Amino acid sequence: MLSVLLLVVIFVIAYRAAPRERQEDAHVHGAGQVGLAAAVALFGVDYFTSYYYATGELMGALHPYGLQHWGYIAAGVIALANFVFGALYMYSLGVFNEGGGSFTASMRYLGASISLIVAVVLIQDYVLTIVVSTLSGVDQLLSITNSYGIHWLWHFGVGAGLASITWYITIRGRGESAQVVFTLLAVFVSLTVLMAVGLFTAMVRAVPPAPAEAAPQAATLGQALYHLLTASMKGMVALSGLEAMSNGIQFVKDEDAGIVKWGKKRLPRLRALWGFYSGKAGVGRFVQTSFLFYGGLTTFFLTGFSIHFNVFDGTLGRSLVGNLAFIGFSQIPSGVILYWAYQILAVMMLVAASMTAFQDIQSMAWRNVAIGEIPEVVVYRNPKGTFTRPVTAAVIAAMVVQLLVRGRTGAAVPFYGIGVFLPLTAMGLAIRRHIALTMTGRRRTWGLAGATFAAVLGGLVFVGQIVGKWEEGGWIPLVSLTVLILMAHAILISPAGFRGPEQIHRIIRVKSRVQGPMGSIVEWQSLKIQEYRYKLLMGVTRFWEWFGVRRPARYEPPVPAGEYEESFEAGTHGPDSFLTQYLDSQPKPEPRAGGKPKETSGTWTEPPA
Repeated sequence: MLSVLLLVVIFVIAYRAAPRERQEDAHVHGAGQVGLAAAVALFGVDYFTSYYYATGELMGALHPYGLQHWGYIAAGVIALANFVFGALYMYSLGVFNEGGGSFTASMRYLGASISLIVAVVLIQDYVLTIVVSTLSGVDQLLSITNSYGIHWLWHFGVGAGLASITWYITIRGRGESAQVVFTLLAVFVSLTVLMAVGLFTAMVRAVPPAPAEAAPQAATLGQALYHLLTASMKGMVALSGLEAMSNGIQFVKDEDAGIVKWGKKRLPRLRALWGFYSGKAGVGRFVQTSFLFYGGLTTFFLTGFSIHFNVFDGTLGRSLVGNLAFIGFSQIPSGVILYWAYQILAVMMLVAASMTAFQDIQSMAWRNVAIGEIPEVVVYRNPKGTFTRPVTAAVIAAMVVQLLVRGRTGAAVPFYGIGVFLPLTAMGLAIRRHIALTMTGRRRTWGLAGATFAAVLGGLVFVGQIVGKWEEGGWIPLVSLTVLILMAHAILISPAGFRGPEQIHRIIRVKSRVQGPMGSIVEWQSLKIQEYRYKLLMGVTRFWEWFGVRRPARYEPPVPAGEYEESFEAGTHGPDSFLTQYLDSQPKPEPRAGGKPKETSGTWTEPPA
C-alpha cells in the first residue's frame, strides 16, 4: 500500500509541474517554441536515459574477463569527457545561438566541405539514437519477466512498435511531447532517489552479491587495457545530447527563464551569472549544465553498486539497472510494485529519448533541403511547427537498422556514438578559430588552450570509438561514413543539388516558415554550399581536360554568399534578409501585351558541312 501511495503522489506532482503549451504563445513565439522546462525534457532526455544502458555496456566489456573493478577508471574517463565537451558547447551557444550546432560552426570557420560532412554524419547519428533508445527500452521491458535472452524477433518487433509510438507523439506537436516527457523525467528522478536509498539499505543489511554465472576469461595486460578502452568508449554514448541542444536551440523561446528573471530582480550582484543564462542561449546552457556532471555521477553510481552486488546485463535474466532496481526496491515494503513501475518507466523514458533525435532530425532536414542535399518535397511544416516528413523517414530508417542488427542493443551500440565525435571535434576547431580571431591577451591564451584540448580530445575519442569497438564492427562506420560523404557530394553536384536564390528563399521563408537571424544564416549557408558546388563542378571539368575531354563551361557562377556577419546583421536589424535584398535588387521582366509569350520547341539539326 505504501508503494502505491508513493507512486500516486510522485506522479501527481510530476504531472502538475509539467509544462503546457498555451495557445496565446503561438502568436508571440511561433508554433512549437518551448521554454526551459520543455527544453530540459525534449533535449535532455537523450543523455538522461543513457543511465539505462551506458554503464551496462561499460561493465559488459569488463566483467567477462574479471576486470569489473577497473570500471571506476572508465567512469573517470567518461566524467572528464562530459565536463570538457559540456563546457565547450555551453560556450558555443553564445557564439552560435541561432541553431545548427557544429554544422553552422563548421560552415563559418572550417569551410563548406567540413560543414557538409558534419551535416551528413549528424543525420546518421540521430537515426541510430532512435535505434539504441528503443532497443534499450525493449531490454528493460523484458527484464521485468526475466526474459532478457528471448529470441531476437521479439526484440525487433517490440522495438519497432516503440519507435512507432514516439513517431506518432512527435508529429502531434512539440508542446504535447514536452509535457509527456517532463512528467516521465520527474517520476524517474524521484524513483531513482528511492532506489538509491534502497541500495544503501541493502549494503547496510549485508545483502549478498549474486553468484558468479561463469568463470572469467583470461586476459593479458595488453588485452585488459584494450577492454578498458572498449568500456570507456561504450560508456560515452550519451555525448550526442550536447549536439541535440545546440541544434534544437531554434525551437526555444528567446526569453529569460523564470529563475533568471527572479535572479536579476532579487540578486542583481550576480548579473554576470544571470547574463550567461539569459535568453534562449541561456535556456540551452541550463540544459547543458546538467551534462557537466550527470554522466560521470550516474556512471560512478551504477558502477559501484554493480561491482558490490556482482550484477551486470544478463545476470538473472535482467539488465544491469533492472538488477539494481530489484535489489533496491526489495528493501521497501511492497517494493515489487515500485520495481515494476520503475522498469515500465524505463521503457517509456527510453522511448521518449527518441523524441530528442526526432527534434534534431527536423532541425537538420530543412537545412539540408535548403543547401541541396535532400529533395525539396521533404519540407512540410504543419500548423503545430513540426516537420512531419523527415520524422516519418527517420522512423522507417530506424526500423530497417533494428532489423539489420536483429534487435540487439549491443550490436547497435558500436555504431552509435562514433559519428557524433566528428561534429564534436569540428565544434572544438571552430571555437578555437573564433577565439583566435576575436580575443586578445590572457583570455585568448586560455581560450585557445581549452578549445584545443577539447578538439584533440574529440579526435582521440573518435579514433578510440573505432579501435575500441573494432571487433564488434567498429570498422563498419568508417565504411558507412565514407559512403555517405561520397553520396552527399554526388547529390550536391547533380542537378538535384542546385539551389537558386528564389528556391532558397522559398524553402526557408515560405515552406519552413523560418524568419529572423536564423533564416538569414541558413540562406548564407545555402549560398556558400552553392559556391562549393560550383568549385566542385569546375574541378570535375578540369579533371577531364587532363584526358583531352574539353567542353565549354555549362554552369554560371552562383550568387556570392558574402560574409557571415553581413547576413546575420541583415537578419537581426534589417527589415529584410540579405537574400531578400538581393532578389529585390534584380530587374523584373517587363510586362507584354497579351501576357507572357509562348515558348516554342523544335528539333535542332546539324548544318551541312
